[in-house]
Amino acid sequence: MRDFADRVKRVLIGRPVPSRALGETLLPKRIALPVFASDALSSVGYAPDEVLMTLAVAGVAATALSPWVALAVVGVLLVVVASYRQTVHAYPSGGGDYEVVSTNLGPHAGLLVASALLVDYVLTVAVSVSSGTAYLAAAVPAVAGHKVEIAVGVCTLLALLNLRGARESGSAFAIPTYIYMAAIGIMAVTGLIQEATGHLDRAPSAGFDVVTQAGWEQGLSGLAGAFLVLRAFSSGCAALTGVEAISNGVPSFQRPKSKNAATTLLLLGTIAALMLLSIIHLAGATGVRMVEDPATGLLSNGAPLSEGYHQDPVIGQIAAAVFNGFKPMFYLVTAVTGLILVLAANTAFNGFPVLASVLGRDEFLPRQLSQRGDRLAYSNGIIVLWLGAVAFIVGFQASTNRLIQLYIVGVFISFTLSQVGMVRHWSRVLATATDPRARSRMIRARIINAIGVAGTGLVLVIVLLTKFTRGAWITLTIMAVLFVVMNRIRSHYRRVSEEVAIKDLHDSRVLPAHVHAIVLASRLHQPTLRALTYAQSTHPTTIEALTVDTGHDKAERLLADWDDAELPVPLTILDSPFRDITRPIVNYVRSVRRESPRDLVVVFLPEYLVRHWWEQILHNQTALRLKTALLFTPGVVVASVPWQLGLPGESHIHHGVRARTAKGIVDADVAARRVEAGRLTPASESRQKA
Repeated sequence: MRDFADRVKRVLIGRPVPSRALGETLLPKRIALPVFASDALSSVGYAPDEVLMTLAVAGVAATALSPWVALAVVGVLLVVVASYRQTVHAYPSGGGDYEVVSTNLGPHAGLLVASALLVDYVLTVAVSVSSGTAYLAAAVPAVAGHKVEIAVGVCTLLALLNLRGARESGSAFAIPTYIYMAAIGIMAVTGLIQEATGHLDRAPSAGFDVVTQAGWEQGLSGLAGAFLVLRAFSSGCAALTGVEAISNGVPSFQRPKSKNAATTLLLLGTIAALMLLSIIHLAGATGVRMVEDPATGLLSNGAPLSEGYHQDPVIGQIAAAVFNGFKPMFYLVTAVTGLILVLAANTAFNGFPVLASVLGRDEFLPRQLSQRGDRLAYSNGIIVLWLGAVAFIVGFQASTNRLIQLYIVGVFISFTLSQVGMVRHWSRVLATATDPRARSRMIRARIINAIGVAGTGLVLVIVLLTKFTRGAWITLTIMAVLFVVMNRIRSHYRRVSEEVAIKDLHDSRVLPAHVHAIVLASRLHQPTLRALTYAQSTHPTTIEALTVDTGHDKAERLLADWDDAELPVPLTILDSPFRDITRPIVNYVRSVRRESPRDLVVVFLPEYLVRHWWEQILHNQTALRLKTALLFTPGVVVASVPWQLGLPGESHIHHGVRARTAKGIVDADVAARRVEAGRLTPASESRQKA
């Protein structure tokens, strides 16, 4: 079974990579940009749609405010990028927002940020993959009914690519990301030139009328109108997600790490801002119409559209207008946009495992998350992220519009607390700095981070006000549960550390008064002799063999064979009228333990080592149940004595004998080699229990 699973693992993720090759997996800027920035860059694939759909509630005239909303989003984006450039220089260890907040605002605030980021990373994968699947459904309507299955499959493929290692996954995603940036750039430049020369065509939906929803007949007037604009702004702020991933992933950059990360951040901010502004402007210039429900929100010649009408995304409609006479370019833009939306999830597949590893190191999450896998990736973190994303995709039926309501709440909580932490960091450092040039740089950085606090804090308030009832409460609830669970994990680890710590070295090394060896025997054969031999080699105080009578004269035959062999070890037979094997043995072992609480009981259990994985199903099931039951019995050690099937008998005594205890597996080869197969010496004492 193990060999089969290992072969499958090697096929899926490749051969193991030694630890000394860790430096070879570090990313240059040209690879780090698509790896860490694809999330923010791809947000122009759905952020403009959300802005236009939100404003369209008040009628088509309200969508004229979309450029101003986009400009406000870009302003916040640039502030966040400038703020995080200070963070990657001050905290290059990869903890990102979590490390900044924990260091400057305390562990509870840091844990709140960690909870927010973990949830946001999972939602990043779910939203990106679902949105990319929507583009596929637009191009191939036949697959529209299988969006959930396709999204789950794509998410699984991304997880497998990342399990192969960061460099390998980054190389695979770099080319599509750069093609996407080039395609959007060409579309934007071409569209702006066509607009300037008067040759820009109209979007496919430009001829439709937008139905103003009830209560919005007066447009955006009054407090309700301002609230709607703020809601559109909060939806557009999805373009900022992914910025924090670079601060979490600084250790993955080539040296100089901080400088390369800061440069990548600047490239990300500039490219994302230009793309978002261009898309929003061209959407207005081509007359794109976007509503939440096209069947009721759009009219063609005064009549509602059919239920089967599919509303293409904003970029698809702009590409159709700009490249009306050149279809190959239209298909390229549509295809790479859908692809980059899927690949944007790769940002989370790099950020989540790194953050989880830091939390595992700090004992807020299971320690296994802090360990690298065969390919030097944080494999356990990747698998946890995959499971969480699949749960959201299935739970929300891969609906981008439903999932995005849960989005960005967590990231703006982390943005705001991180900037507060950075302001406190610079204030603390300034208190001891004496170099005028360094002080000037620190003061400038503090001002930038203070502006970041104001900007991201305002957005956080807007997001909470506009999205809470539309799904953000789910995100906040999950964050609260994560916060409590991680605190409980930390408390557990601390309690265990205190319990197992050596308080008195002399008392901790006191040997048990006696050692009672119990060898389990179902029948007399070579594995049983092996177990008896091994038990004798440990020189216990007493030794006995133990079997269970379940009927069919098996116990009588074993007793007769035992007498014929003249074995110097007493055999105890336990009666089991209900044919249960596990419970009588467990009760008997516990009774021996109760008689002598200061003694140690060692149960020797013969087991088969099979040659093929499927043979494991046919053997050792009783042994597995016994080990599980006895594992939680104080003062009892279970020693598994293996018998390798298919090997010559003479080699068995030298083949990997191991003793399993509650604390793990302890190699016992040395003790096994001192004994010849089949030869037993009388124990110093023996007792017979009937």
